[in-house]
This record gives sequence, structure tokens and C-alpha cells, in this order.
Amino acid sequence: MSKGNSAEKIKLSSFDDLFEMSDEKKNMVEKKEIPLEELHAFKNHPFKIREDAKMMEMVESIKERGVLVPGIVRIRPEGGYEIIAGHSRKRACELAGLKTMPMFIYNLTDDEAVITMVDTNIQREELLPSEKAKAYRMKFEAIKHQGKKGNSLEAISSSSGDSKRSVQRYIRLANLTDELLEMVDEKKISVGQAHDLSYLKTSDQIKVLAAIKRVGNDLSAEQTTELKKEAVEDRLNDETIWATIEPETIHKPQRRVVFRSKKLDKRIDEFFPETFTVEDIEKLIISLLEKWKKETRELL
Repeated sequence: MSKGNSAEKIKLSSFDDLFEMSDEKKNMVEKKEIPLEELHAFKNHPFKIREDAKMMEMVESIKERGVLVPGIVRIRPEGGYEIIAGHSRKRACELAGLKTMPMFIYNLTDDEAVITMVDTNIQREELLPSEKAKAYRMKFEAIKHQGKKGNSLEAISSSSGDSKRSVQRYIRLANLTDELLEMVDEKKISVGQAHDLSYLKTSDQIKVLAAIKRVGNDLSAEQTTELKKEAVEDRLNDETIWATIEPETIHKPQRRVVFRSKKLDKRIDEFFPETFTVEDIEKLIISLLEKWKKETRELL
């Protein structure tokens, strides 16, 4: 048996094990070549399509041998098909110049579709924290809808390989804004720090992000712990955010000097020849002030 056929057998048998299906439902499965333009992404699909080296390998494989493992779809009420498994394969087909892709059509409820979508993707290598966070949250909610709340974390843990505690932490990460999740993906913030920030309201997360960008600082574990503490105790506000992220700037007065006196304007004018424009005067004043500032610092 070829490697391709072996892979296909493994994929199909694992799919049957993803959720319990009656024999009646299994008999409703249909395999069909579907035009790519009729295939639509799963709503709020949490997994990113990466056009990297692995994608290019898939494209070359499809050009040589076609799609060995069909994707999984369900019929959309508004027309076409919703992809449950096979988003990357669909993109590879597009890059390979194909017009259709083989698909298994299943009759699934919304919750079954979510669980299947997550389980057929969660074993992928190099999943980003944001992908796990959103996927685990989606599956957790779907299992709850099915009346299996007590088993939700165990079910996700057993299918993903992550511990129940890790699953819980990732689910909390789904409370973060997309920008903060992106910082976690880029390893600018650790998963532990992100867990702390997930306790902040969205409006406060936006303020924290703005503060980070303004001062150009990376957050420390101590800072995120403090932010979480202030948020849990309902004491977080603009001042405490700045006091935590950049203590030196919190009480620093904002100073802006503007010449408003006509008498002063007249005296300044006496120092410059008539050929000087206002711009020339401004440049010279700034230059002299910078020189004075430098000389003053050297004396201190």
C-alpha cells in the first residue's frame, strides 16, 4: 500500500472517531468534486492559512498526485458549502491551479461542525497560542450546548494533548483583544502574562496596549501580575495603568509654553533683522535653547 493511501486511511478512520455518529447519519455521507468557488471558510475559523514552505510542498504534491485526502464540508443554507476540514488544502488547490476539490459532505449540527472543525485541526504542528485560545473556546461552548458541561475540559484535553489546566488557561486567552493575542503569538508577551491580562476589561486592555506602544516597553511578569490584581479588585484606571507600566511618567506634568503677550512679541522682534522670516526666528530660538540646555547639563 502506498504512503498516500495509508495516510488517507488514517485520516478517514480518525474522522469517524471524532464524534459519535449513528449508522443513519453515516449513510448520509457523500463524496463529491466541488468547485472551489462554492467552498466557503468556516465561520470564525480560528486557524490561520500559512503560505509557507509546507504549503508549497502541499501544492507540489497536489500538482503531481492530486488531493489524496478529501476535505469535509456541510451544505450552507444560503448556498454553497461550509468547509469543516480542508481550508489549507483548498488554498493549495488554488495555488496549484485546480478548479475543484474532493469533499465528503456531512449533515452536521452547528455544535457537531464546530467540534469536528477543531478536532481535525488541533493536532497540527506549531499551532499559535491565539489559534488554540479561539479553537478551545469554540469547542468548549459547543460541548456546553450539547449538555456536557462537566466533561468539556476533559474532552478538549484528551483530543488536544494539553492538560486540563492548560486548556483552561488558553480558553481565558480568548478574552484578549486580537492585538494582544498577536503579541503572544510573536512572543512579546508570555502565555502566563497573557493569562493575567485576560482578567482586564476590553477597554482597559486597549489602554494597556496604547501605554505599551507609547513608552516602547516590554511588560514584565511583575507588571502583568499587578495589572491583574488591580483589575480583580476593581481598582484599575488610567492612573493605575500608567503607574504600573511606566511609574516615572504618571505624575510628570505636561508643560507647553506659548508666547501670548503682545509686549513680549514686540521685544523678541527687536532682536532679529527685518529680513528674518517667522520660520527663521523660530529655528534660531530653538537652536539657541538647545545650546543653552547642553551647556547647562555640562555644568550640573
